[in-house]
Amino acid sequence: MPHRQVLKALSGLLLVLFVAMLSGTVVSVALPQIIGALNGSQSQYTWVVTASLLTATASTPIWGKLADLFNKKLLLQISIVIFMVTSLACGFAQNTGQLIAFRAFQGLGMGALQILVQVVIAAMIPPKERGRYNGYLGAIMAVATVGGPLLGGLITDTSWLGWRWCFFIAVPFTAVAFVLLARTLHLPTVRRPDVSIDYWGATLIAAGVSVLLIWVTFVDNEFAWLSWQTAAMVGGGVLLLAVATWIETKVKEPVVPLHVIARRTPALAILASLSVGMAMFGGAVFLGQYFQIGRGYGPTAAGLLTIPMMVGVLVSSTVSGRMVSRSGRTKPYIIVGLIVLLAGFAGLSTIDHETSLVLISVYMLAVGVGVGMSMQNLVLVIQNTVPLREVGVASGAITFFRSLGGTIGVSVLGAVLANRVATSIAEGLAKAGIPVQGNAAAGGSLNIAALPEPIKEIVRAAYGDATGHIFLISAAIAVVGIIAAAFLKPARLRDTLDLTEQAARQETATKA
Repeated sequence: MPHRQVLKALSGLLLVLFVAMLSGTVVSVALPQIIGALNGSQSQYTWVVTASLLTATASTPIWGKLADLFNKKLLLQISIVIFMVTSLACGFAQNTGQLIAFRAFQGLGMGALQILVQVVIAAMIPPKERGRYNGYLGAIMAVATVGGPLLGGLITDTSWLGWRWCFFIAVPFTAVAFVLLARTLHLPTVRRPDVSIDYWGATLIAAGVSVLLIWVTFVDNEFAWLSWQTAAMVGGGVLLLAVATWIETKVKEPVVPLHVIARRTPALAILASLSVGMAMFGGAVFLGQYFQIGRGYGPTAAGLLTIPMMVGVLVSSTVSGRMVSRSGRTKPYIIVGLIVLLAGFAGLSTIDHETSLVLISVYMLAVGVGVGMSMQNLVLVIQNTVPLREVGVASGAITFFRSLGGTIGVSVLGAVLANRVATSIAEGLAKAGIPVQGNAAAGGSLNIAALPEPIKEIVRAAYGDATGHIFLISAAIAVVGIIAAAFLKPARLRDTLDLTEQAARQETATKA
């Protein structure tokens, strides 16, 4: 496709990706109001986010594989329709149970859009040129990831809109994107007579991942680490994934080809992506809650306070994307980005309910720069090592594991935060001479304004002080990402859409 035609198609792709990612973050600042309006509990707070991440994570490899087998444009249009309908359903939810269920279905569309947009771009643009376009892609993802809380705060604080428009707002934008792509996106239709879909593998992978993520969410809350529920869920999840792995070695068209993710470069890039996933989702979700509950700011102000992270991702992804295209190298930018990410998490691990906002802004800026420099470049590393026919599954694999890292991050960090808050509230109530039995109401309600003044201050301090501890965990995960990136093989990005014959022979020899 000529450059002008690429830009036209890219406008629709970036718009739909922006809306899909925005839907995952726009509710982060509005969640306290949403849960309060629907009479939900603290335990349901994390689930509104986790439900969509869970289904998006489990379905990502499937969409990536389907993109290698069927018409990419048609799959993209189908996913847009799924996302549009489920967004409407979320906006009309009458209780938290319905909202969580609708968010789970919305995750199917979100996962599809996030991977299919990257696959379509890979089918249009060679890897070396893709660095420039990936800068735009990273910038859009940055604005959506961190700008979502700001938009959600504005919508929630606007009396004639309300929190339901956090979901309704996606509908007109996706409709426009559908029309744009119908007119501007022109890809050759690939019809393969020997198409074989790995239904068993896809089902078992989705089931195994779902069981383990549900266990991560509920362990140490609904049941103990050493309990029959833990044994059943962990054992069942591991067994399902073990059977799925065996099936993937036998079927003709595996949904997650092991020969792709078992190679050194993809495996290391996937491991590094886990830490980036935790930064993307955990940072946006829990920093919004920190500013609103721990520091007492309103939704709009809480959204504004996350701007430093948005600026960091926006600038670093755009600049690093252009520098990667110019030099043809990705490893130096990935390593520097992950080191900066570690520094940002280390800083955030020191915050409490009285930390200077200037310091917090500096730490968030560092996290944003780290995410922007590493996120899309890790995808590019994998896409550069596989032939065009495997771009879909390779992109799906790294997106899957990045989403998995984000989902586990939200679940684990949410559980740690809930436990720390409960302990701090109990201690604060005891020091204030207030009966501890009031802890149940105080700790389970996010309607802070409705609490008595003494309890309100105790709850705010508990949330503010506990937030730093969860980012200490994120810093430890970032260290793992740095080590993985350090072992990546230095390589130049290729100038062609597909591997050259010599590179393909070397790839075949490596597999053998």
